[in-house]
Amino acid sequence: MKVKIGIFDSGIGGFTILNSLLKTRQDVEVFYLADTKRVPYGEKDFEQIRSFAKEICNWFEDKNLDALLIGCNTTNACALDILENNLAIPCFDLINSVSKIVTKNCIGVLATPATIKSLYYKNIIESKKENIKVFQQACPEFVSEIEKINLNLNKLNYLSNLYLNPLLKEDVGEIILGCSHYPLIYDVLKNNIHSNIRLIDPADALVNTLNNSLLIPKNDSSDSISHDNVNFFVTAKNEEFSKKVKYWLEINKEIRLVNLRSND
Repeated sequence: MKVKIGIFDSGIGGFTILNSLLKTRQDVEVFYLADTKRVPYGEKDFEQIRSFAKEICNWFEDKNLDALLIGCNTTNACALDILENNLAIPCFDLINSVSKIVTKNCIGVLATPATIKSLYYKNIIESKKENIKVFQQACPEFVSEIEKINLNLNKLNYLSNLYLNPLLKEDVGEIILGCSHYPLIYDVLKNNIHSNIRLIDPADALVNTLNNSLLIPKNDSSDSISHDNVNFFVTAKNEEFSKKVKYWLEINKEIRLVNLRSND
């Protein structure tokens, strides 16, 4: 029997959650929804993001999911309550999951402008541990660069230095990649920091939370990942998204076009 899991992101960022999930479970059927029509979410305002979240709930409502993994940090920060209150299934989020595994007293967060503005990361982490300081850095250009089919490594290195330097000046011991797109350029970021600073991908914490919470025990993990039971849905540019799936996941899959808004 397959465990039905939904994953939502504005684009390809959720691939980091998808791969983390498939490394630990082979018994899942995944419905991956990317709102490619409105990517990136990180530049949108608070109320827009909450409106998008309601539409996402409506779309997932009839999929008979066992759980939803919120792959978009911005939606997580601005509209977690909407997802939890409108879907009658467990919703697992990145921010609360990763807040449990920080170990240092000086933490950096790289995230989208909307996530940073919400203060969700800062408030959650500082509420769980005394004498902890969280320094935030908005990264407005990262997502649009990472979403490009041909990555511009020079531009990404320039942006990495630009965004990391304010955190490094605060002598942070750990940096949370607070947008699911950012682990896709993990090596670029790692090369721009000292080796003793830990980069944290919240995807692993999220999937661990799911596996520890589901009543269905997970099967044995595997070195090989199969995407056979992954269904991809996008709101625009399905052919372009297909190329990204092939580049990042090294597979060819049907990409189905869907409409989240009935008035479009």
